[in-house]
Amino acid sequence: MAEVDWTARTKALLRSEMVKRGVSYTGLVEKLAALGIRETEANLRNKISRGGFTGAFLIQCLVAMNVTALRLDD
Repeated sequence: MAEVDWTARTKALLRSEMVKRGVSYTGLVEKLAALGIRETEANLRNKISRGGFTGAFLIQCLVAMNVTALRLDD
């Protein structure tokens, strides 16, 4: 079995959901703010670019974008 880059896969998953829903970084900042989660656009871009975010942050973003189901296979 090939080694999986979990950070890259998680980052790609979040970006994919943003693209599917037409949500920009600015839009995601606004959606997160509606949930009481304060992020700047620059901070959000950096977090997602690095893939250095927690599972909780991933869930917050998915909830903010109204994602109700994920497909994890390619």
